[in-house]
This record gives sequence, structure tokens and C-alpha cells, in this order.
Amino acid sequence: MRDLFDRILENKGPLGKWASQAEGYFVFPKLEGPISNRMKFQGKEVITWSINDYLGLANLPEIKKVDGDAAAEYGSAYPMGARMMSGHTDFHEQLENELAEFVDKESAYLLNFGYQGMVSAIDALVSKDDIIVYDVDAHACIIDGVRLHMGKRFTFKHNDIESLEKNLERATKMAEQTGGGILVISEGVFGMRGEQGKLKEIVALKKKYTFRLFVDDAHGFGTLGATGAGAGQEQGVQGDIDVYFATFAKSMAGIGAFLAADKEIIDYLKYNLRSQMFAKSLPMIYVKGALKRLDMLRTMPELKAKLWENVNALQNGLKNKGFDIGNTNTCVTPVYLNGSIPEAMALVKDLRENYGIFCSIVVYPVIPKGLILLRMIPTATHTMQDIDETLTAFSAIRDRLENGTYKRLSAAVAAAMGE
Repeated sequence: MRDLFDRILENKGPLGKWASQAEGYFVFPKLEGPISNRMKFQGKEVITWSINDYLGLANLPEIKKVDGDAAAEYGSAYPMGARMMSGHTDFHEQLENELAEFVDKESAYLLNFGYQGMVSAIDALVSKDDIIVYDVDAHACIIDGVRLHMGKRFTFKHNDIESLEKNLERATKMAEQTGGGILVISEGVFGMRGEQGKLKEIVALKKKYTFRLFVDDAHGFGTLGATGAGAGQEQGVQGDIDVYFATFAKSMAGIGAFLAADKEIIDYLKYNLRSQMFAKSLPMIYVKGALKRLDMLRTMPELKAKLWENVNALQNGLKNKGFDIGNTNTCVTPVYLNGSIPEAMALVKDLRENYGIFCSIVVYPVIPKGLILLRMIPTATHTMQDIDETLTAFSAIRDRLENGTYKRLSAAVAAAMGE
């Protein structure tokens, strides 16, 4: 027998082993100042491409006033208790009704946080006799929710409808034996690749197979569709999404999330969603703030228009310079490069220190070994000057990556880590 912590001390994990080199700079960095296109990192101004404030709401004076007024009136505690016991208010109901109307569903239910809400929703929607079929590139919150499932689950290749159909065939045969049903889970927008889930094609399979569709649209809500109602609206299948999920942490620049579906389904979830039944109600500060943010989504289409002007300028500029941005058809802008983790560290340090560009770096195990992903999030607050400076910087760092500059700079780090 060994001490439980021996394993932890011996193996800190694929990312944890880099902590001494990475923490405080590459991971757990501290961005300071008002949330905007330019912020401070270690005392220097940087163009920020890693903040999910798509519509630029976070630092608007009218938003900050509503947040401040709510804090002054209610404090951070009200309402106390879980919604079911003592944490229910008219404003919670109002927000749910307005959200349901905005995404064209009968009913909606507020969640304290997107991650725990998604995990708990999956757990509530399926029994041990049911089968889950989900996209292999699903977000971690979906994967963790599926882990709670006591029944069978299958993954299908990312956005591969042929693979989905094969797994639906397997799931259908199994459901006939167990007497259960099938839940298909996809995303409206895949947050790393920037690709929309093939919701239209998935919905078309309902003509052949019996299943319900659950969509995580965290990145699509507020950014896609004629009114900003998300990927389902963009693809013309919003009414065919059985359970719709979105978070306030991106386009709404806040805290919280929601589920939307037919009233009977939401009524069921209200009484069976453990993460809400046994957790404190969403504080009034966030509820009043979300009401204001949702109103701005509805009444200020120029915010989304400006966002997409910047998205198109950035993505077209990258493509014109020969960068690989994958198959993104959303605001999420991935830039794929070839290189090791030490090279990625040297490259990102160059970007931040010498060019004043701050974007998120993604490496193995999130993506395959040998790839570097620079993940960029354009917002409505970015300017054409920001984009021009960034394109110039990216051309320079690509040249240095290809001519071996970063490999030489990172050799000492790689040797020290045994890579």
C-alpha cells in the first residue's frame, strides 16, 4: 500500500509538470486594468485577444452602473438560500422569461455557473437505461457530465455526420434492449476550433432515428443568428433543439447560465437539477446585471455588427498572409502552427514582450503533440489598428518559428524538462 499523495507528487500531469516555467506567465497570467481591447500585463500595455467579452459590454458605463446600483441595493448575499427554498424572486422569473423568449423556447431556467449547470443537466436528463451520443471534441463540462452517466455512451468523430449515424445505429439497438432513450449532445460553437456544430445535419437525422438533442451554445449565444439567438437560429433549426444551453460568461460579460426548452422539460429540471437544488441562488447583482445585458443584446444590433466587422478583418488578414485558421465559421479564431511546447513558450514570450500581443496558447494534451494553437477572440472593442499590429507580429513570429530561432531559445528549457 502507498500513500495517496505519492502518485500526485511523482506525476503532476502533462500541464502541471511545466508549472515552474509557466505559472504566472503562460498559465495563471494576471491581466490588469479595465476589460477592453488593450490591458496591462506585467506593467506593459498589450492588445488582448483572450477575453470572451464578444460584444464589449464588460466596461460600458451603463453596464457598470446597473451592476453598481444592484450591489448597493442588495449587497452580494441576496437572495439567501437555494431557489427552491428561499432564493426565488420576481427578477429571477423575469430574466428566465426574457431569455426563453429571446432564444425562442417556451421556458428557461437560470443556472449559477455554466460548468456545474451542464454537468448537472446531463445527469438529470438521462437514466441508467438511456444512451448518450456526443461529439468527441465536446467541452470538458460535457465530458464530465457524461462521466456521471451510469449507462452507455458513445462518441462520434468531430462534426462527422456519418460517424454520428453509425453510433446512433448502435445506440438504437442498445436502447431497444434497455428500454431507454437516446440523448445526442453537440455544441453550437466549438470553442477551440471555432467551428459551428452541424446542427442542421444532426436535426435531419431525427427523421430516421429517435433521439433528443442537447446543444451547448456558450460561444454562439449573442454572436450568431439574425438577432443573436445563437447557432440554432443561424442554421434555421432552433426549434428542433430540444434542450438549449448558454452561459452569461461570454457575450453577456457576466456570471451565470441558463437552460431553455419546452415548459414540461424545464419544470422537470427545476425539481431534479442537483447543482441548483442544493446550491445558493444566483445573487441579485448578477440577475439585474443580466437583465440589462440581455436588453442591450436585443436593442443594440450595432454591437454584433462591429464584432463581425472585426472578426472578418482579422480572419481574412490571417488567411491572406497564409496562416492556417482551420475551418472556423464563428468569432473564435484559431491559428495553427507546428512546434514543441518549449518553442510555444518562446514564441508567446516574444509576442508579449516585443510586440505587445496577448493571446491564449493551447498545447498538448488539449491538442495533439507537435501543434501550437494560438486562440484569438475578437471583440467589438478591437480596432483596425489592433488588427494591423497583430498581423504584422504574427508574420514575424512565424518566420522565427520556421527558421529555428525559438527552437534554439527553448533548447535549455527542453533539456531541463527532459523533453
